[in-house]
Amino acid sequence: MPSIRHEVLIGATAEKIYAAITRQEGLSAWWTPDTQAKAERGSVSRFAFGPDYFKEMKVTALEPFEQVKWTCITGAGEWVGTTISFQLHAGDRESLLISHPEAIDQIRQTRNGDAGTLLILHHEGWKEYTSMFAECNYTWGQFLRSLKLLCETGMGRPWPHQHSSGP
Repeated sequence: MPSIRHEVLIGATAEKIYAAITRQEGLSAWWTPDTQAKAERGSVSRFAFGPDYFKEMKVTALEPFEQVKWTCITGAGEWVGTTISFQLHAGDRESLLISHPEAIDQIRQTRNGDAGTLLILHHEGWKEYTSMFAECNYTWGQFLRSLKLLCETGMGRPWPHQHSSGP
């Protein structure tokens, strides 16, 4: 089965990133402003993208400062039944270079010795490679950029601005 995977180094603590991916205020600031979410296992979070479309995610795992996992229960047909997980790997530059050598360029470009946290996103369970799969893969990259901006600067680029380059 096809799956989407992204790795992004964020110059912030795992605690700060965990809050941004579990709390309503954080999710609203990097994914979509119209978010209803609770950081509770078994709860259902609702993410609206305009007046006529929304996704609902059941929170299936919460491991503070390490992992968050959702299952899509409502949304576009290709999304329903897929799982999205966020794994957090905090560390300094040296420890991250050892444990995640694939991220060497991101790690080397950090501004100081405190590398931060490597976030790994998996979006699994897609039935096939489709145009929607390709669009979602690209758009996840944009939203992860938004999450990185939020955690590093305090200002994300949530929907509908995730693809724009201006302020």
